[in-house]
Amino acid sequence: MADIPRDYYDLLGVRKDATPEEIKRAYRKLARELHPDVNPDEHAEDRFKAVTTAYEVLSDPEKRRIVDLGGDPLSQGGAGTAGNPFAGFGGFGDVFEAFFGGSGMGGGRGRRSRVRAGADALLQLSLTLPEAAFGVRRELQVETAVVCSTCTGSGCAPGTSPRTCVTCGGSGEIQSVQRSFLGQVLTTRACSACAGTGEQIPTPCPTCAGEGRVRARRTITVDVPAGIEDGMRIRLSGQGEVGPGGGPAGDLYVEVSEQPHEMFVREGSDLHCTVAVPMTAAALGTDLVLNTLDGEEKLELRPGTQSGAQLTLRGRGVPRLRSSARGDLHVHIEVRTPTRLDEEQERLLRELAALRDEDVTAITKSSGLFGKVRDAFGR
Repeated sequence: MADIPRDYYDLLGVRKDATPEEIKRAYRKLARELHPDVNPDEHAEDRFKAVTTAYEVLSDPEKRRIVDLGGDPLSQGGAGTAGNPFAGFGGFGDVFEAFFGGSGMGGGRGRRSRVRAGADALLQLSLTLPEAAFGVRRELQVETAVVCSTCTGSGCAPGTSPRTCVTCGGSGEIQSVQRSFLGQVLTTRACSACAGTGEQIPTPCPTCAGEGRVRARRTITVDVPAGIEDGMRIRLSGQGEVGPGGGPAGDLYVEVSEQPHEMFVREGSDLHCTVAVPMTAAALGTDLVLNTLDGEEKLELRPGTQSGAQLTLRGRGVPRLRSSARGDLHVHIEVRTPTRLDEEQERLLRELAALRDEDVTAITKSSGLFGKVRDAFGR
């Protein structure tokens, strides 16, 4: 069954006796409305490709003649195609163009939009441990590209508008034909006069010089979630750089840097700290008062606590990100031995050693190296 020829006139919304200029105007209007860079509709890209193909066919006199005869120049079932696998093309060069980047069967890039999406931006934010643990709201100063208020993104001076590029005629492309042993090869490149947009700005905006955007400093509010960790990033959608031509802004990423704490060391949602206690307090036992993230906490240090012992306070660590649970606080005990003793202190310690039957004048190897000291502290 033969393919039904596409109605290229209907795709562009023009009559069959439309002039080349009417066809060009109809295509430009539809291209502005349907270009994927400015139209977010999921079907816009397919329609854009269809009207672009229709324009390419109807702007070519030979292909338009085939359409008027009831055929389809882009189908092997078009008029006069019998026995010719390359029918519907202007010659072997057109086939080469279609496969290697010409403006025929969708090979070219087509007209580019002046409006393009902006880039993402990155900002550093320094936080204290309590701020990272429990979250905080911060106002930050950020300098990015914003839409020019003078031209509202058009890039044109007030009262003026863009004009069709005289070099490419609004297509955004320049075509050139080269001869080779394969025949004529049609190549297409972006127009350098308009950067492929098909438009030129005769009178640029005096504020942004035709960019449609300017750099400005502004204040944004960042809500830092509880439990965030060093090196994590917060994404603020649409708060980045505005694109050329006033295009949609990229995202702003706020990277967190957690400051070292004077007492606590963080490991994920757990906290660690070291508390030094005198030798006498470790031997006799005592109560420790510790300043945690939640306030003062009392810890019982049992008699005979050894250096390196660990006490754990459940649920006194950092909240887990996006969770109501919290980590633990681990308290590491370091027993301090006095380094200087006066005569009275030394006398008392010697009396204690004698009461405990500890010989501190000489250490023998009878029960191993430091055996007596080990045995004495083991009692």
